[in-house]
Amino acid sequence: MKRIVLFDGECNFCNSSVQFIIKRDPAAHFLFSSLQSETGEKYVKQYHIPSDVDSLVLIANGKAYTKSSAALHIAKKLDGLWHLLFLFILVPRRIRDGAYDYFARNRYRWFGKNEEACMLPSPEIRKRFI
Repeated sequence: MKRIVLFDGECNFCNSSVQFIIKRDPAAHFLFSSLQSETGEKYVKQYHIPSDVDSLVLIANGKAYTKSSAALHIAKKLDGLWHLLFLFILVPRRIRDGAYDYFARNRYRWFGKNEEACMLPSPEIRKRFI
């Protein structure tokens, strides 16, 4: 079953995160779409994702995961030791999401906003963008 990662296409950190996931996902568990795309907007409506969620969403098994839960469920499927990060799921969501929200609020200031054209992925990777 494919998992869909929705990301902020204007955020440099989010775009780097997508590249990070792709490099550690040789089994191609994940497909990608920006939140700003037509496909992304369709999933936001379909899964009733709150409008204040503007950074990372994972859609898997008929459910939308947001914030730290999305990041941890993604890490769980990555090659290497990244799956060990899933242990942080034991930390109460309020604490995890508080840290996530702090980072998300500052991501444009720290990493910038992509005002230019997106990267051009190889044809093989391009298939993973929906």
